[in-house]
Amino acid sequence: MRRTRCLLPALTALLLLSGCGSEGADTGGGGADGVGGGGPTPVTEVTRPAVDGVRITSVTVPTPSSTPSGTSGTSGASGGGLVRAESLPTGAPGDSGVSAVYEVTNSGTRSMTYTVRFDFTTGAGEVMDGRRVTVRSVGAGRTVRGTVRQGALVPGASRVTTVRVGEVTKVPADEAPAEAGVCPTSGVRLTADDGDAAMGLRVVGLVLENCGERDYTLDGYPQVSLLDEDREPVEGVRVLKGSGGIATVAGFDDPPRPVTLKPGQRASAGLMWRNTTGSGTAVDVPYVRVRARSGADPVMVTPHLDLGTTGKLGVGPWRAAKR
Repeated sequence: MRRTRCLLPALTALLLLSGCGSEGADTGGGGADGVGGGGPTPVTEVTRPAVDGVRITSVTVPTPSSTPSGTSGTSGASGGGLVRAESLPTGAPGDSGVSAVYEVTNSGTRSMTYTVRFDFTTGAGEVMDGRRVTVRSVGAGRTVRGTVRQGALVPGASRVTTVRVGEVTKVPADEAPAEAGVCPTSGVRLTADDGDAAMGLRVVGLVLENCGERDYTLDGYPQVSLLDEDREPVEGVRVLKGSGGIATVAGFDDPPRPVTLKPGQRASAGLMWRNTTGSGTAVDVPYVRVRARSGADPVMVTPHLDLGTTGKLGVGPWRAAKR
């Protein structure tokens, strides 16, 4: 089943943490079983099981008459670990005061970068807000803790009563897309956009930025490998150069031409498919490993390709991006 992206217009509150050992977060105190110890912002301990290594340990939901405390979401460190946390300021006008303390545990053998969508829901289960948090380079056997906040209230929105883990994706830390403002050692930053959909046709854009100090030349198509939820190769899907007859989209069937990017310039390419479902088993591809050119360092993106039963994916050539 395709996992739906959360595209709500609210400000994204990212808490980016990296470090070694187990890191702790200030939960703001409180009690258990839904009773907050008599304070204005009750803290409820959460016992729901982890979702792919991510679980919420407590939720703070102010009573209707209480005022958000405005405490920061910055994590502290235990065991001498180094923590770097970045979050939007809280306590702003309209801030709901709703927050959740979470922990990410990597039980694997390889350092991983996690992207988690937290859903802020009503008592009836309606999702009123969604926040994506990226937790980078969680070492094997390590646990990282942090806090996520709902942020500004939407006028007329129903009251949020709890926070849940909505979606988890994780990629090897050395293949994760670079964060904004950081240039990889390769000198290029590769990312995927949120995509576009119309009448069953899907298009996701790949963007390559030359963030280095030298020219970077592309000639042809990005090299893509389709991976399942375990990041293993997906069988039975043809990766085609150009549209492959999927649809007529401007630029997809143009012949590839050399593109030289000077520092600061960008190029783009596209992935195109239909999510038509007929006979057979529908295929969902959560992960795509991309190499900008032969021999380039791989970058793993998470576009969640809902290929249906079509069995093919079109890949457009690299083109210089318009300013």
